[in-house]
Amino acid sequence: MLDPKFIRQNVDLVRQAIANKGEKADPGRFIEADDRRREIIGTVEKLKAERNAASNEISKIKKAGGDATDMIEKMRTVGDNIAALDKELLVVEESIKEILLWIPNIPHQTVPVGATDADNLEVRRWGDCRQFDFQPRPHWEIGEMIGGLDIRGGAKVSGSGFYFLTGPGASLERALINFMLDLHTSQHGYTEVLIPYLVGSDAMRGTGQIPKLAEDMYYLDKDDLYLIPTAEVSLTNIHAGEILQPDKLPVKFVAFSPCFRREAGSYGKETRGIVRVHQFHKVEMVKIVEPETSYNELESLVANAETVLQRLQLPYRVRLLCTGDLSFAAAKCYDLEVHAPGMNTWLEVSSCSNFEDFQARRMNLRFRPEKGGKTAFPHTLNGSGLALPRTVASILENYQTRSGEVTVPEVLRPYMGGIETLKG
Repeated sequence: MLDPKFIRQNVDLVRQAIANKGEKADPGRFIEADDRRREIIGTVEKLKAERNAASNEISKIKKAGGDATDMIEKMRTVGDNIAALDKELLVVEESIKEILLWIPNIPHQTVPVGATDADNLEVRRWGDCRQFDFQPRPHWEIGEMIGGLDIRGGAKVSGSGFYFLTGPGASLERALINFMLDLHTSQHGYTEVLIPYLVGSDAMRGTGQIPKLAEDMYYLDKDDLYLIPTAEVSLTNIHAGEILQPDKLPVKFVAFSPCFRREAGSYGKETRGIVRVHQFHKVEMVKIVEPETSYNELESLVANAETVLQRLQLPYRVRLLCTGDLSFAAAKCYDLEVHAPGMNTWLEVSSCSNFEDFQARRMNLRFRPEKGGKTAFPHTLNGSGLALPRTVASILENYQTRSGEVTVPEVLRPYMGGIETLKG
């Protein structure tokens, strides 16, 4: 969440940032509630001072043998007023917490102002789009031809938005997972973590999935647990509520996990194939860093994700998201989009975001910049490295042959027992 002091001092800036993100939160509600909180605290302090002074006076009257009944009765009323105000204060403070949870992060000054995908800024491209001497097939066709993808079976078992990877398709995804984990741990300096796939409400609230995105999450009411939409939730919350010591940062985690999303607001979008599904695998990178380094760390994070695509020899582009396309919690985000010639489109396979101290404040994660120094909130970042379904789809489409086979990218062959071709 945003620093309440920052909101009070920059309410117009916050209101404009909310509008630029296309959100509907009202910082004015926070100001009103916070004004009432301050008013209550001031009134209670005065009443307590009055009660303390009266207590001394009552003591003097009793010692002198006088009658303090009226004053005692008046102080009972004062005590009742204090108790009532204390109860109201609890209600107001809970209201403030709820209001703050709905105020999105402020976009970084380098983020272009815009409303839709069309306003995103292309930063660079890598590789040339593949040229074929035949009409390239979409991944759902080539996947079935090699016996690696069963969408109808997934729909039969679980409904639309689910699928099976079988035989060569399953081997391809497993090879990708192992390749990406090895790359990020051995060459990029991340620590691999096996994470819980079910998390509590506090964890989801800490990284900003709820309350804003609650309808997109799978929730187990009986246990008050959520199926994770991304490993980001588990990884970033590892140190929630802690104070990290000076030598602890930067923290760099990487994890493979399944991800579960209702895609509640995405009906009618990219329904063919495995581009938009309810359950998928992803390798996720998370960083917890000192504020002064976070934007350099963001560029490094993007480079780590790009390396995966370069090693796979897949053409891609990097786009800086505009304000209207930024997530609720992000201050700045780059999308990596790989080319899919069979679909004749670009597919997002990674979003690399800097949340600044927005998530750290929500989960009360702090660090001590120097021994004995004052604590501060670190910055958190995450990025896919990469999401599997669209990476698999792109490989199938980019490496397909006229005869309906798929050439295995050279970097994956050691992970697939030396197999060079996938075929039915």
